[in-house]
Amino acid sequence: MAKVIRINQTGGPEVLQLQELEVSKPGPGQVLLRHVAVGLNYADTYFRNGTYPVPLPCGMGVEASGVVQSLGEGVTQFALGDRVTYTGFINTLGAYSTERIIAADALIKLPDNIGFEAAAAMTMRGLTSAYLMRRIHNFKPDDFLLLHAAAGGVGLIVSQWAKLLGIQVIGTVSTDAKAEVARQHGCAHVINYSHEDVAARVRQITDGRGADVVFDSVGKSTFLASLDSLKRRGLMVCVGTSSGVIDGFNPNLLAMKGSLFLTRPALADYISDPAEKSALAAELFGHVAAGRIKIEINQRYALQDAQQAHRDLESRKTTGSSIFVF
Repeated sequence: MAKVIRINQTGGPEVLQLQELEVSKPGPGQVLLRHVAVGLNYADTYFRNGTYPVPLPCGMGVEASGVVQSLGEGVTQFALGDRVTYTGFINTLGAYSTERIIAADALIKLPDNIGFEAAAAMTMRGLTSAYLMRRIHNFKPDDFLLLHAAAGGVGLIVSQWAKLLGIQVIGTVSTDAKAEVARQHGCAHVINYSHEDVAARVRQITDGRGADVVFDSVGKSTFLASLDSLKRRGLMVCVGTSSGVIDGFNPNLLAMKGSLFLTRPALADYISDPAEKSALAAELFGHVAAGRIKIEINQRYALQDAQQAHRDLESRKTTGSSIFVF
């Protein structure tokens, strides 16, 4: 019997329920996977609260690492005992579990020098960081990047990756403690938005020019400040909405604020092609294995503590990555 977290209705953390379920044999193109560690991502709260609608009842979580236990018909790219990781969207929903059936095509083979916990903590965040740094914009040394939630899981990876490329990262955080974490991971400048005007500080730091690019994972509460922080013809990248969805946006605002560019990318569109997913994963794993990018796992939870894990995540008590361990 597998232990799993499921929901029967959408709502707050209290709807997360620990259950025991029988796991079937893998069908064609599937594998039975024993999880070692499971990633906790802010996107999980969107499935739980209904922002991302899915048929109910359903499992939770889209990212985990583990060991292949059995193979379905036609699976040739993996063998029994292979160490793997995965992330995705609806196609991988159900990661909050001790074991599960999953499509083999969703899996990524882990190099020997990447541990299970690191993999669960970085597959979604790391691949997100990889496409942001390598696919969204042709960054040049000394470009200015405004990075919201700089002390979060994606923020810490992006900061380190950007520093490797010579980019000047301006990170935003909510506390002085998080500011120090951001500095330690590559932010050249840090803005505490709880008492500083973000756009004004960005203009000051960039001698009035503005940032070349903004990575905004916060959404509603930071959207206008992000636009006001950009240089003329700068790029606004909306990568999340932790403060709420951006409503009623008029595209004319982009012209008024300097002929800005705006994009709302999704990880799924950058890993749907197996070759591109493999290339992004290889670059990510290479940086981590070499120690150029460090994965900070600052919160570990038992599966039965999923409700508390979601409360901590939504109250901004966490830094770096959070995982479930068994």
